[in-house]
Amino acid sequence: MVHLNFKEKSMQGRNWTVAGIVAMAAVLGGASRASAAATEVQGAAILKHACGKASVQQMGLVNSGKMAEAVKLGTPEMQAEWNAMPAEDREMLTGMMKEMSVSAAEFTKDIEAGGLLVVDGADGTLTVKQEHKDENGTSTGTMTQKFKLDGATCRISK
Repeated sequence: MVHLNFKEKSMQGRNWTVAGIVAMAAVLGGASRASAAATEVQGAAILKHACGKASVQQMGLVNSGKMAEAVKLGTPEMQAEWNAMPAEDREMLTGMMKEMSVSAAEFTKDIEAGGLLVVDGADGTLTVKQEHKDENGTSTGTMTQKFKLDGATCRISK
């Protein structure tokens, strides 16, 4: 009878071990998923990230009226959509975007002061809170830009 109880305890121990391994695997699996969760980059650190660099470069190009170069910083899908647009639509959008843009230097300051880049796998989103003061007073706004990452390459998306 003692032998039977010993085996019974042994089986219970094995069941607990199996249950423990399953539970640990679930915890570790959850931990690896958590480590792959979205990461946030704030302020000046954004400017060192590939997406921050692409964003500042694009803003500078748009502000200088170099839309053809700015479009090349986008995903292939975005470039195809832009190139498929009628010329008059591209001209209208170029004018609007140039009017709404700021210099690369000013955008850099805006990012340093109020930028948040969230990277989640291959997707990135830059949100920049902007405050501009001029003779008419102070205006505030928020700019959001989306990205697709492929390794170390960051392309602007929709």
